[in-house]
Amino acid sequence: MVRSAADMNGRIRILSVNTAMAQRVTVADGRTILTAHGKRALDPGVSVAVGPLGLEGDEQADPTVHGGRGKAVYAYPHEHYAFWKTVRSQARLQLWDEEPAPGLMGENLTIAGLLETHAWIGDRLRFSNCILAISEPRMPCGKFDAVMGFKQASKMMAQSGFCGFYLSVTVEGSLQAGEEGEVVPGPRQVSIAEAFRSKVGRKHLR
Repeated sequence: MVRSAADMNGRIRILSVNTAMAQRVTVADGRTILTAHGKRALDPGVSVAVGPLGLEGDEQADPTVHGGRGKAVYAYPHEHYAFWKTVRSQARLQLWDEEPAPGLMGENLTIAGLLETHAWIGDRLRFSNCILAISEPRMPCGKFDAVMGFKQASKMMAQSGFCGFYLSVTVEGSLQAGEEGEVVPGPRQVSIAEAFRSKVGRKHLR
């Protein structure tokens, strides 16, 4: 099992802060969908305000599935990018030596040091100007396959458990790429990995 750096030293690092506004895009099957999945990394050193509903300059296309106070910010471990690089290369969506850009999974925070197996619901991530709380796993929505560009994306997420996790905003403030935060333990009854396994449906595994 890969050990999380946060599990060893209680630290987490933000590699990239990513935002996007919802827009209509044409996907591989020819449909046009409204999505804010295509996050773009902010320039290094740029600080972004964090409010109760998420990052300034970011929005969700379908608030019934994403967003809200309990799912204000989406974080995804960069440790899983190698997996998606291989999968996308096999699907001929990128070259084998091409590195995926930050925001690949539609995440607001591309992070290092905290995996789903060691991310506990109720744990807080304390940064210098902001405190976030781990709330729930991200589930693949109906648009996930389309925005990822291949039909097996939801199945791959379900089988791997590489889902990332949502964060609520405990203390509003600001965040920027490169800063480190401290993982402050909560009750630690249920991990993100356990919650994801309990929620993922058979339809995602077919």
